[in-house]
Amino acid sequence: MTDKELQLLVEKISLSYFAKKFNHKAYFNNRLKTTGGRYHIQSHNIDINPKILEEHSYQTLLGVVKHELCHYHLHLAGYSGKHNTVAFKQMLNAVGGSRYAPAPKNKNVLKYVCSNCGQIYLRKRRINTNRYVCSKCHGKLIKRG
Repeated sequence: MTDKELQLLVEKISLSYFAKKFNHKAYFNNRLKTTGGRYHIQSHNIDINPKILEEHSYQTLLGVVKHELCHYHLHLAGYSGKHNTVAFKQMLNAVGGSRYAPAPKNKNVLKYVCSNCGQIYLRKRRINTNRYVCSKCHGKLIKRG
């Protein structure tokens, strides 16, 4: 999906679910790492994490867009667009937006298995298997992927 297609999608969702036009820019932002999207209060633009579409489904993307549009329309109407307000929660439930963005899938996970008891350890950093052993039975750790 390109930025142009995202712009059209956001405009379409805004009209069909909120009955209001979206008059600003919507685009993908590769620098977003932990969040699904972001609404900018100053410029009123919305940027979306492209990994939402790559790692998750189209439905997840729709939920994130609806979430950001709730911020957008509440702010332009003069209300607080914060997550903890009653108006935000009611609007989000009414349009079926996602409350939280799904966690990004971490592709760099290393898996270690104890050769004795089968305990599994998932780590982001490499472990020296000559130095470290299983915490349950003190068995030898073997790297599996």
